[in-house]
Amino acid sequence: MMTAERFFNTEGPVNCEKHYCLDPLIRINVSEILKIVAQEKYSVLHAPRQTGKTSCLLALMDHINRQGIYTCLYINAEKGQSAREDVARGMRAVVGDLASNARDFLHDTFPVEHMNEIMAQWGGDSAFSELLSQWTAQLDKRLVLFIDEADALIGDTLISLLRQIRTGYNKRPGLFPQSIVLCGVRDLRDYRIHSAREKAVITGGSAFNIKAKSLRLGDFNPEELEALYLQHTEETGQVFEPDALSLSWELTRGQPWLVNALAYETCFEMKEGRDRKQPITKEMIQDARESLIVRRVTHLDQLADKLQEARVRSVVSQILSGWESPETIPEDDVQYVTDLGLIKVSSGQIEIANPIYREIIPRQLTYSTQLTISQQTIWYVEPDGRFNMKKLLSAFQEFFREHSEHWMERFQYKEAGPQLLMQAFLQRIINSGGRVEREYGLGRMRTDLLVLWPFPDGRQKVVIELKVLYKSLEKTIADGLPQTHAYMDRCGTSEGNLVIFDRTENRPWEEKIFVREEVYEGKEISVWGM
Repeated sequence: MMTAERFFNTEGPVNCEKHYCLDPLIRINVSEILKIVAQEKYSVLHAPRQTGKTSCLLALMDHINRQGIYTCLYINAEKGQSAREDVARGMRAVVGDLASNARDFLHDTFPVEHMNEIMAQWGGDSAFSELLSQWTAQLDKRLVLFIDEADALIGDTLISLLRQIRTGYNKRPGLFPQSIVLCGVRDLRDYRIHSAREKAVITGGSAFNIKAKSLRLGDFNPEELEALYLQHTEETGQVFEPDALSLSWELTRGQPWLVNALAYETCFEMKEGRDRKQPITKEMIQDARESLIVRRVTHLDQLADKLQEARVRSVVSQILSGWESPETIPEDDVQYVTDLGLIKVSSGQIEIANPIYREIIPRQLTYSTQLTISQQTIWYVEPDGRFNMKKLLSAFQEFFREHSEHWMERFQYKEAGPQLLMQAFLQRIINSGGRVEREYGLGRMRTDLLVLWPFPDGRQKVVIELKVLYKSLEKTIADGLPQTHAYMDRCGTSEGNLVIFDRTENRPWEEKIFVREEVYEGKEISVWGM
């Protein structure tokens, strides 16, 4: 029988027979977890969605069971999510998953045979704890339990799960699991659980104060990304050019789902990439990135959904505006958004976690705005195919003057309203043939945009620097010119524009709207007032 070609996995746990994969156990500190188990401690493993948590837990369960010292079981609490705050129904789903997994993974039918009786006698608020106690008492080895998607449970159902584990803690190891690992997107400290019964918000730490340690599953490093891609080369002969590998790392920064999705899109979806004699080039990786973003694939859609949360907005809005410093943002919010995988803290600076997220965030926040802006690309393309950026910026000045107040009221991210409106306008027009690359971050006090536009004789590069007026116009221009010049130098272009948004209340538009040409170190830079 012909063996099917392996592929890059973007859905569910990895299966190394079907998927290119790294050994899940190299991604976690197995010896540290085994030490926690040996010391009879309870812990939390957390990481952003689709980073490989489930694959690691399943591999670790097999590893522990093969050692023969403990009985280890993996269960998934997500089935209880649909019950919301119906504790009895939610806990029945969790108990049911424990029973079926014990039967399927361990060939132990005790939980299946006793779960209905225990549910009937003890009810949702005690059945999970009681089943664990009765089952553990008759096992010949001490029990290690992994509970995946614990934070998928809602309200009182999640509180009940945490409190039942806490209640049984003192009975370990003979009458309760020796060690439990709760796994989810968030660390326990970030749980803010609304209890309908208690009419209060319960924090994870108060409901589960027996946690000894929090462990975080990290992203791939450059060597791991290359090793994963090399598996495809070894099996098909199709090579990734060095520049393609470098760009894949730069775009994803090792986020596992993005690493796999980018390679799958390139090697299995793109016509050019499906030709195994064709090497994977930097340009193909760039095209795959754009395709993922435009299609708003599931992972990126889930990321966009998180942008609506108030705690996420409090951090990301400041990054988009570039204005504030880390000290002005609540530390708990920064940690929460970091745990979600949306941002990273590097050398004391807070920034979006990777360039693909950096691209999708402003696009998502302005998606409906782009659709309703009545501008056509053809209006700004010259007969020779080059893009007339000055004509576009002049049109945006008029648009901004007439519509900015109305449009920015519609943005949830009002702190970054002018920057987002400019990007929506630009994206709406450039979408039809070019590309916009963005750089922004907390404390930068600017947003760097690079427009890439192909035309018959080459590729046009135009820099647009966005700044908010600070102190005075002349001070803002004096700060902005060297920044724009430096970005032009780095991008290798002579076309540069500095856009300054004046958010001063009650200042007439006649004073805010202007355009003038400046020369900085031999390069012409157009300065646009808005």
